Amino acid sequence: MGEPNLSYEKSKSKITEEDRKVSRLSKIKRNWNKYAIVYIFLVPILIHFSIFHLFPILFSLYITFTDWPIIGDPEFVGFKNWINFFSDEMAWKAIWNTILFSLYYIVPTMALGLFLAILINSGKRGTGLFKGIFFLPVVTSFVVISGIWAWLFKGTDDGFLNAFIGMFGIPPQLFLSNSSQALIVLAGLSIFKVCGSTMIYYYAGLQSIPEEYYEAARIDGAANWKLFWKITFPLLLPIHFYVGIITTIGSFQIFDSAYLLTSGGPNYSTTTIVYYLYQEGFTSLRLGYASVLAYVLFFIVFGISLIQKKYFGKEVSYK
Repeated sequence: MGEPNLSYEKSKSKITEEDRKVSRLSKIKRNWNKYAIVYIFLVPILIHFSIFHLFPILFSLYITFTDWPIIGDPEFVGFKNWINFFSDEMAWKAIWNTILFSLYYIVPTMALGLFLAILINSGKRGTGLFKGIFFLPVVTSFVVISGIWAWLFKGTDDGFLNAFIGMFGIPPQLFLSNSSQALIVLAGLSIFKVCGSTMIYYYAGLQSIPEEYYEAARIDGAANWKLFWKITFPLLLPIHFYVGIITTIGSFQIFDSAYLLTSGGPNYSTTTIVYYLYQEGFTSLRLGYASVLAYVLFFIVFGISLIQKKYFGKEVSYK
């Protein structure tokens, strides 16, 4: 009597499994009919992403395990490049220079951008003109701005800034030729270049804060500084987070100014991690080791971004 029941259960299980397959296939077919046009338009994007993003990432990971001088075939060397990184004093100096640059750059950029946004958000006469003036460096070529910066901070008596401070009896400064000043000057250049875009981000955030909050606070007798610290600053937390992320990434990718103005000097004081990566990859032709530096840079930025997300990436409600 048990065998027929067992046979029946097996056939029932088989029918149920077939029904599930048919159900899955019909569901896939329905989704395809519904979203076919979406999938078709996604194909070129996926191809572009695979060729120009995914493949370079995976290929550069493979290169980290090779010795490849560009000319010739890559030679597999295992973890040699990774081990060399930990004993490379120049790499650690480049990382430290990049961290110092970030300290000089991130907070001043955010503070200046917020100040300019508050200024143009005040609605006073001429704010539209100032908005264009402040944003002009963002759309100006970095090469042009670097040339202006080199003239301003020329380390001779006829340099603009030296001529200006000379009027107050201050001796000429070397600026870009001084190990203790060069990195600060480069940070100033980057702040001048991007503070206009930071201003726009903060301006958009200020526009989204309901005016009723300020009106209610003023009725209660709140001063302007209290309005800023109790309403404006905390409600801009999502903008702080976003601007903090992009300025951090930008600070760790600094290359142009070091390449154009100082060539990593003096005494390697402006050799940043990206500039050192460029030297190793395209001057010394050590693509394997340069790829290791690229992944180290990624891990650093990724870690800092996670920390920023933990402390600043919180939801803010305007209701």
